[in-house]
Amino acid sequence: MTYIYIVPIELEDHSYLETLEKFIFRTFHRSTKRKEFKINLKDAFDPNRVQYNSSLILRQLIMKPPLDAEKILGVLDVDLFIPILTFVFGEAQLKGIGAAVSTHRLQNRFYGLPENREVAGERLIKEAVHELGHTFGLIHCSQAKCVMNSSTYVENIDQKPTELCPLCQKSIKAEKSDPVKRRFPFSWWREKS
Repeated sequence: MTYIYIVPIELEDHSYLETLEKFIFRTFHRSTKRKEFKINLKDAFDPNRVQYNSSLILRQLIMKPPLDAEKILGVLDVDLFIPILTFVFGEAQLKGIGAAVSTHRLQNRFYGLPENREVAGERLIKEAVHELGHTFGLIHCSQAKCVMNSSTYVENIDQKPTELCPLCQKSIKAEKSDPVKRRFPFSWWREKS
């Protein structure tokens, strides 16, 4: 049996994770495991931007995946970027094993607003499901009522649902029907040493 690993990375507040795991199971019909990985955030920190390069975090996250890991989702609370964008809520490998999402810009306090844990939790669910969707081969969806719809701003996240549209759901079911492709999309990197 394979799992979607939920990896808290220097995350102080784990209270969102149980609900997140339920939504992941509901969306992808996969069981989850929660496990700490050794991730050095200092290696991803860019002092000029005062942000963390999500690609470098993702690289560490997938370096030595557990044998029963179908997917790995890192959850952290730092400001993420990729070099071509000012910031990102998360990043994923398209049809790969790894994804990462940050709660940093999902919390109202970042925008100078009163904290709302329910809103922050729902935003985390949406972004985590979105990033995991990419690992299952889903690209951005043009349907506004799909969690795979692109989110440039937090307001975009608030406007979309936590669920996949019927077309994206169908794509996930097709992906699930091919267990070899699902487990080893790029078999060369999983060879045993």
